[in-house]
Amino acid sequence: MNSQRYGRLFYLSSLNINYSQKQQQQQRFIRMNNCCRHTITLDNINDNVKRLEYAVRGPLVIRAGVIENELKQQQQSSSSSSSSSNNQRLFNEVIRANIGDCHAMGQRPLTFLRQVLACSSDDSLLTSQHYPNDVKERTRLMLKYCGGQSVGAYSDSAGVEIIRKHCAEYVSHRDGIESEWRDIVLTTGASEGIRSILALINTCSTDSLPSGVMIPIPQYPLYSATITEYGMYPINYYLDEDNQWSLNIDELKRSLNEAKVKCKPKAIVVINPGNPTGSVLTKKNIEDIIRFAKENKILIIADEVYQHNIYDGEFFSFKKILHELNEDIELASVMSASKGFMGECGLRGGYCELVNFDPSVKAMFFKMLSARLCSSILGQIALDCIVKPPDVDGESYERYHQEKSDVLAALKYRAKLVADTFNTIPGIKSNKVAGAMYAFPQIDIPKKAKEKATELGQAADFFYAMNLLETTGICVVPGSGFGQIPGTYHFRTTILPQNEKLEAMMKKFKQFHLNFMEQYS
Repeated sequence: MNSQRYGRLFYLSSLNINYSQKQQQQQRFIRMNNCCRHTITLDNINDNVKRLEYAVRGPLVIRAGVIENELKQQQQSSSSSSSSSNNQRLFNEVIRANIGDCHAMGQRPLTFLRQVLACSSDDSLLTSQHYPNDVKERTRLMLKYCGGQSVGAYSDSAGVEIIRKHCAEYVSHRDGIESEWRDIVLTTGASEGIRSILALINTCSTDSLPSGVMIPIPQYPLYSATITEYGMYPINYYLDEDNQWSLNIDELKRSLNEAKVKCKPKAIVVINPGNPTGSVLTKKNIEDIIRFAKENKILIIADEVYQHNIYDGEFFSFKKILHELNEDIELASVMSASKGFMGECGLRGGYCELVNFDPSVKAMFFKMLSARLCSSILGQIALDCIVKPPDVDGESYERYHQEKSDVLAALKYRAKLVADTFNTIPGIKSNKVAGAMYAFPQIDIPKKAKEKATELGQAADFFYAMNLLETTGICVVPGSGFGQIPGTYHFRTTILPQNEKLEAMMKKFKQFHLNFMEQYS
């Protein structure tokens, strides 16, 4: 499957655009007129940007925003006798299950983290009796390492030194092996770390093959979008849905061998726990992947941002298994404060650890990062509170531990609820949600529904998801936005709505699906 071409078709069909000859002529006329007024036009901007797609914030989400505004107007006019019942929707809110935004779905922030951020932003609070002593101690330590003892100062490009050291301690404790803090870079969320690594290895030029990056299908659209933006080549490998979305080494070999004539393979991306699949890789699977990367001399990019979200199985870091195998291949591992039990998406804190990198290459990486000055200091401090939680004997420990346990217990309950519910519905099957915060069920779409979707110029799973949104207010992402085996259909939903809301959401979804199947059977 040509993923770039399919992604383009998905985007166009999602907008329900029928490119007739007349419409094309009209658009050419508009562009010609625009050329008279604008220097920068669609005809002379970066083609890679025009090809770039990002499904989790795509047309369905735009439509969800429109519906939210309609609902607000509906609520405002509900007392008016002139309002028409024909325009009234049968639901009163949009449930945004399309994106892993924990706090937007009602998750409460961690008290310790927010208190440290508050005191760091306003150091006059350090004299307040309303804040625990360990919060004040952490704040003073953070400010000590900030220029002018202020979060408004730049840090080193790689991040605040003490926070990098705390990240190294976290990794050392997690894996039982020493971690060097100078190998760790603090980033604006895990996304920036991933984009920076891809930029480092990108040697694409007009007179040679592009750099290739192996990405799982289904995958998190950050990878396909960034690869497209950078002019790199996506080497798609399919995850084994029949075996809990595991990685099949024969499939890795197939995809790599087929791609070698089209690109220079540079890296393999592995998302564990999985997004959008909710899978957790076994130790044996990770060992096989490492040996495969070693044999083919490619970098491993380990997206491990959901390492705290384990509901079934056990998390093994790539670094730990790499050490056990005594292999010295390069590994870039990323972690974030956005997911897990913390959910601080908007603060944009993350780290990237470089393992077994040539010192001269690492120096070039650091030089490249210097152009961005530094990541957000508040994001760095938020990450510090995750990698170095309150000490057992600290005032904040009990509350922090309880809040963390409550969030993870709730997520575990929802993970089972979602998968179990999907598997009771005819025409839907779901693997267990073993980790992360998503389910990616497969759906059988009736022939009549596929025909209707084709008539509208839409992908079948987009048609299904749009019907779900318009009928129930539930916003999910079609599987075609993540990639899937041709002929299969899926969607991704988060498990983030709070328990009561998620239970109601699943009941609404089940009724919708049964009605949809009846309508188009």
